[in-house]
Amino acid sequence: MEFLIIFLSLAFLGSILCLFHELVVKPMKLRARLSEQGIKGPSPTLLFENIREIKKAQSVVVRDPSPSSTHNYVALLFHFLQKWRKQYGEVFMFSLGNTQILFANQPDAVKEITTCTSLALGKPSYQQKEFGTLLGQGILTSNGALWAHQRKILAPELYMDKVKGMMDHIFESTFTVLESWNTQIEAEEGLADIKIDEYMRSFSEDVISRACFGSNYCKGEEILLKQSLSTGVPGMRYLPTKGNREDWALEKDIRDLILQVVKDRKMAAYEEDLLQMLVEGAKISYLSQEATERFVIDNCKNIYLAGYETTVVSATWCLMLLAANQEWQHIIRKGVLEISRGRTLDANMLRKMKQIMELISESLFCVMQLTLVIQESLEDMKFGEILVPKGVNIWFLVLALHTDLELWGKEAYTFDPNRFAKGIAGACKLPQVPFGVGPRMCLGQNLALVELKLVIALLLSNFSFSLSPNYSPSPVLRLVTEPENGVHLLVKKL
Repeated sequence: MEFLIIFLSLAFLGSILCLFHELVVKPMKLRARLSEQGIKGPSPTLLFENIREIKKAQSVVVRDPSPSSTHNYVALLFHFLQKWRKQYGEVFMFSLGNTQILFANQPDAVKEITTCTSLALGKPSYQQKEFGTLLGQGILTSNGALWAHQRKILAPELYMDKVKGMMDHIFESTFTVLESWNTQIEAEEGLADIKIDEYMRSFSEDVISRACFGSNYCKGEEILLKQSLSTGVPGMRYLPTKGNREDWALEKDIRDLILQVVKDRKMAAYEEDLLQMLVEGAKISYLSQEATERFVIDNCKNIYLAGYETTVVSATWCLMLLAANQEWQHIIRKGVLEISRGRTLDANMLRKMKQIMELISESLFCVMQLTLVIQESLEDMKFGEILVPKGVNIWFLVLALHTDLELWGKEAYTFDPNRFAKGIAGACKLPQVPFGVGPRMCLGQNLALVELKLVIALLLSNFSFSLSPNYSPSPVLRLVTEPENGVHLLVKKL
């Protein structure tokens, strides 16, 4: 009995020492290594670090209700970073809990980080802890050799030649939106006040479900619905709280649904969709059934999240900006009609619609959905003159780079799709839009661009729209930057 008491006491003491090391000693050592290089930052407090200071800074943000505030989202969403940038410059450190962050917004450092090919640079480890149930070990959360292997399998399935085969799915989903808007306009005698978010959400949900699951897309929509509920509870992932139990139940439902669709697929006719490609890629690459199933399930969920939410928000912001800038709406509509001439749109026509590409680039330039890029140094790494210790998170604020007057000129805050007339690379010496640069460039950019081009072209061909009195610009940062209160447009049939 005495031995057991001693053993438990030592185990408890060991746990306390381990916790003390993770919460106090390790963060102090990382900050010291950054401080030795002359990197400064706000002083952290015990346990809460800089969290209280961040909350205090964000609480004083004043929202500007005028549409002209569209481009100045940095101060609104990241007031605390703006405050520290003025105080410490473009390179400084701060702490979130026991996570140490190096904010590095210097253009040269950003360029080096984004083009880094080393597998020692990866996604932050807390992401897997917080979203493990939602995303598993898929392409969005994995690192190192596993990430590289999954990207090698997935990338060919999202090349443009494969995306062209999905255009019929995108057409079907877009026509559903057209019919719904026509019905509402007729019901409201020619001019409808439409909250477009719901329609863009339905459109994107339908496209990604059809692209992933083909003829079994109804099952895909059911999976997407369950996944949208499976957000999890940050931290405390393994405690049987009510929220965690609900999350685990949803995870099991999603897993069972995906595996059932895979099982049904084996019994049915061959379909060349993303699910089929995932299954075939997994069979070639993985030996065990368990590993194959895990790859298919995790990456189905990852593709859904990456391809669904970002497209919804991108389409919504594009239409809002067209409604707020009538001259550009007329210019882009004229270009669409000249190319289509009443014919059914195809991939070749979309490729010629350069003004829509300029609009999409400008939309992501003005309201970058993924405003903050976060990487973690998985080993000691060096970028320029900065040595980044293992375990430090690296942040850079893309939206701040998009309003850097030295990079973009005095028109940085002006809505001007024409700045991308020579393409993204021709617009700036440090291009960051619309889908990133370097080896970690977004895999789904071809699918996203075809979706956005097609839905915008068809909506412009059939309707004119302007901002509704019910619209109030209120960007909020969730998984991506989205309009907190939705986007209301006055829509009229052409």
